[in-house]
Amino acid sequence: MSEPRVGVGVLVWYDGKVLLGRRRGAHGAESFSFPGGHLGFGESWRACAEREVREETGLELDAVGFAGVTNDVFADDGKHYVTIFMQARARSGRAELKEPDKCAGWAWYAWSELPSPLFLPIRNLLAGGYVPPRELHGG
Repeated sequence: MSEPRVGVGVLVWYDGKVLLGRRRGAHGAESFSFPGGHLGFGESWRACAEREVREETGLELDAVGFAGVTNDVFADDGKHYVTIFMQARARSGRAELKEPDKCAGWAWYAWSELPSPLFLPIRNLLAGGYVPPRELHGG
């Protein structure tokens, strides 16, 4: 990959917890990640967030907004991403595993108890000082 790609990760909140799944078959395999994917040509960040979450989990979102951006170089994989993070509330807490080839399963986690290892873009987001809004995580 010679040019960076644009990824969109979505912090999906429900009942004070955030949704993460263990990645499969791609860079960052076996790490925990938020739902997300590649930004499509001409697609807004919000539309991408809603589409990716629906495709991967079946969840519908409310209150979608910007959370942060990271610069992520996966040196071992020869990949470079700019990751745009969005945050939103899920309308229900029933996440379905819709892409089992890409994710081992979804689970809700308290912000203070995030699983390990986290996907590189999430580690970079946290290192950059991201703190979720109180109204999303209840802290």
